Amino acid sequence: MKKLILSLFVAAISYITNAQIETPAPSPSQKIEQKVGLTDVTVNYSRPSMKGRKIFGGLETYGKVWRTGANENTKITFSTDFTIDGKEMKKGSYALFTIPGKETWDIILYSDATNWGVPQKWEESKVAAKVRVTPLKMPMLIETFTITFDDLTNNSAVLGILWEDVYVGLKFETPTDAMVSKNIEKAMGGPAAQDLYAAADYYLTADKDIQKAKTWIDKAVTLTADTPRFWYLRRQALIHAKAGNKETAIAAAKLSLQLAEKAGNQAYVKMNKASLKEWGAK
Repeated sequence: MKKLILSLFVAAISYITNAQIETPAPSPSQKIEQKVGLTDVTVNYSRPSMKGRKIFGGLETYGKVWRTGANENTKITFSTDFTIDGKEMKKGSYALFTIPGKETWDIILYSDATNWGVPQKWEESKVAAKVRVTPLKMPMLIETFTITFDDLTNNSAVLGILWEDVYVGLKFETPTDAMVSKNIEKAMGGPAAQDLYAAADYYLTADKDIQKAKTWIDKAVTLTADTPRFWYLRRQALIHAKAGNKETAIAAAKLSLQLAEKAGNQAYVKMNKASLKEWGAK
């Protein structure tokens, strides 16, 4: 009898195991990552679809806190401190909630990111940031709920929320300039040519003190005079031109062009020729 019971138990377990069929999730999960300046930002969320339903003002009631996705909390994680609407925020993970409305939306970062959906007990003390934004009406329908990173700069981005015919965006800022400036100051204690080049290039593209950029790129070029680099000379030409030193800019561009032609780098050949023509070189 015991053997019979054991055999029936094993057979039942085998049937249950074989009957487990993996099927697609109705709201599949997604992880998106974006580097904003020097900050890594990650969003983990689930993506429900419209499936013929009216979403805002229908499935999701106006004026009511929405989990902003499906299943467990939509979670956004920052690797550095950051700023939202002028408020300084600590690095780490936050739950993303919203309160949709016809005219405005509230976007909320909640310090407890471990809930399944909206917390049963909402605690205002855990609201780390709350920003009111105006929704934009899109000319087409977005079938599946989508989160994006938009309008990227060195220091900021917009977290985009799209579903149905609605787009809302939450702008956040990262401390890129402070971090780069700190790195530059540290490197300037005993900078190598690459450090000087990187610092000068950043000051050029970030529209900072062009005279400092000029000092750094000139030193970088001097340090590599035995093995001149056409890309260093290209940056030197651009920085000198921006600083108003056209003659030295032309001289650097001509040498960069010569070295780029020798190296077979057609992109730099083209860029230098265009600059020399723009600056009226003979």
